[in-house]
Amino acid sequence: MNSFWIILFHTYWTKVKTKSFIITTIITLLLILGLTNIQSIFKMFDDEDGADKIAVIDKTNELYQSVAAMSESIQEGMELEHYVDGESQAKKKVEDDSYQGLLILDYDNENLPQASYYSMDITDSATATSVETIVQAVKSQLAAAQLNLSGEQLEKLNEPVPFEHFALEKNAKTEEELNQARGLVYVLLFLIYFAVILYANMIAMEVATEKSSRVMEILISSVSPIKHMFAKILGIGLVSITQLAILLVAGYFSVTNNDNMSTLDGFLGFSGIPAATIVYAVVFFVLGYFLYATLAAFLGSLVSRIEDVQQMITPMTLMVVAGFMIAMFGLNNPDTTFITITSYIPFFTPMLMFMRAGMLSLPVWEPILGMGVLAASIIILAVFGGRVYKGGVLMYGKSNSFKDIKKALQLTKKE
Repeated sequence: MNSFWIILFHTYWTKVKTKSFIITTIITLLLILGLTNIQSIFKMFDDEDGADKIAVIDKTNELYQSVAAMSESIQEGMELEHYVDGESQAKKKVEDDSYQGLLILDYDNENLPQASYYSMDITDSATATSVETIVQAVKSQLAAAQLNLSGEQLEKLNEPVPFEHFALEKNAKTEEELNQARGLVYVLLFLIYFAVILYANMIAMEVATEKSSRVMEILISSVSPIKHMFAKILGIGLVSITQLAILLVAGYFSVTNNDNMSTLDGFLGFSGIPAATIVYAVVFFVLGYFLYATLAAFLGSLVSRIEDVQQMITPMTLMVVAGFMIAMFGLNNPDTTFITITSYIPFFTPMLMFMRAGMLSLPVWEPILGMGVLAASIIILAVFGGRVYKGGVLMYGKSNSFKDIKKALQLTKKE
C-alpha cells in the first residue's frame, strides 16, 4: 500500500508546484475578485469621470425646468445644462467631448413632449435610456394635467398590477426561492462543468506523459496498473480540492466584504441556502469527478503521445458539454419529461440531477437513486477501465482509435 500513497502524493505535489497550476490559480483569483467587486470598480471610474453632462436645447422654452427637476429626483450622476448657442454648436461640443450628449426638446402635435438625443455613437445606450426615462416621466405628468388627473390618480394608473404565483403542488418552492435557487445552481453548474473538463483532462495528460517518457515501464514493474490508476485519480482529485478551496474561500470573503453584497446575494441566493442543496452539490460534484476521471484515466492509457490525448478524450468532453447544455435549458424548465429522463443517464446525472434537486422539491428517493446510478456506473467503469488500463499502459506506438480498447483487454488476458 506504500507504493499507492507514494504515487498519490507524488502526483499531487508535482502538479501543485507547476507554474501552470500557480499561474492559473492566480489568474482565476483575480478574475473572481474582479467579478465580485465589479460595481465598486465601475463606481471608481465613474467618480473619476464625474457626472454625465448633457446639453439641452429647449425649443419650447417651457420643458427644460421640468426635465431638469425630474432628473434631480430620479436620476443620480447626470447633469443637464441648458444650451442656447444653437444646435450645430452643441453637436460640435459633443464631438470634442465637452458634453456626453445633446438632448433636444420639443412638442408633438398633441402638445406633449418629444425628444431627440445625439451622442458620439449608439453604444452609449445606458445614458440614452436614462434620458428617455426622464422625458417619459415629464410627458406622463403633462398628459395627466391635460386629462385633469391628480397626482394620486396618475400614481394609481402607473401602479403595477398585484400578481402572485402560487403552486398547488405540496412542498413546492415559492417564486422567490426558485429564483434564488436558479442563481445558485447556475454558478455551481459552471463549477462542475469546468472542474470535470479541466481535471479529467489533466489525468489523461498525466498518464500519457508518463507513457511517452517511458517512466510507465518502471512504475508498472513495482506497482500494479490498477493501483497506479487510482493513485493518479485521487492525486489529481486532491489537486482539484486544493485549487477549488482556494478559489471558493477567496470568492466567499470577497462577496461578504464588499459594499454590493446584497446585490450579489440576491442574485446568487447565498442567504438561506438549504443545507440539502449544499450536500447535493458536494456529492454530485465528487461522484461526477470520479466518473469522468476513471474514464479519462483509461482513455489516457491507450495513447503513447501527448498529441493524441485530445483526440482520444474528445467524445468524453462532448458528453460533458452535452450535459451542461441540457442543464442550461433545464434551468427554465426543470420539471420537463426530457430533463427527468436524461437526469438518470450516468454521464448527465451529476449536472442534471443536481439541477433538479436544487430547483424542485423532489422526493428524497430521486436524488438518492441518481447517486446510486452514479456509484454503480463508477464501479462498473472502474472494473472495466482497470482492465483496459492494465493492458493500455503496455501499448506503445500511434494510438488514436477506440479499437485499441480491445487490444488492451487482450494484453490483460495474456498476463
